[in-house]
Amino acid sequence: MIIRTATATTAALLALVVTPVAAAEDTYADYAELAANETEGVDYRREVRTGDTDLVHIAIHGGGIERPTTELADAGAKAGGHGFGTFEGLKPSGNSVLHITSTNFDEPQIRELVAGSTYTVSWHGAAGDTATTYVGGLDTELRDAVRAELRAEGFDAPDTVPDGLAGESPDNIGNLNTRGKGVQLELTRAQRDALVKDGVPTAEFDDYVAAVERAVSGR
Repeated sequence: MIIRTATATTAALLALVVTPVAAAEDTYADYAELAANETEGVDYRREVRTGDTDLVHIAIHGGGIERPTTELADAGAKAGGHGFGTFEGLKPSGNSVLHITSTNFDEPQIRELVAGSTYTVSWHGAAGDTATTYVGGLDTELRDAVRAELRAEGFDAPDTVPDGLAGESPDNIGNLNTRGKGVQLELTRAQRDALVKDGVPTAEFDDYVAAVERAVSGR
């Protein structure tokens, strides 16, 4: 909306309100700012694949940002013929500069993929020396189903999720589907290391993906 009668001061204040602000730990406030400063195909890559269901798996901090979330989301999508989207860091080091927090993440291809879906599973990496998955998101029914299946497979998935990992903001990319609610998986470093060793998925990787697929197949 254009406010033609606004003074210069008012316009400046409005700009401050609507301009995305980078999270404290992020270098870039949004995808446009990142794309203006980084080179696609060299520093990062994007991939989107449609599926045969109303569910999508996404990894917005894939590649060197939070390994191996791209591989997990891809395997989860293939397990059930679901859609898939990822944003991957390709830098040899320092990929953390490519991290855009979930509430600011607005890469258009993945946003469109999620917007056209009914269910969303968003894969992330968290810090932690204990193998744990924090299952969050606004889709409480599917969240609880995923948590239960992970536990049944022997994975640690506590009821309590630390502040900042709950994925409960309505602006979170995982919650921007047609129902306004999705599931967010935050896997600690120890859990991710147990799933992939020396770049090769372990047997636990397959068990983990199968547990998530059992949960989402009952949606």
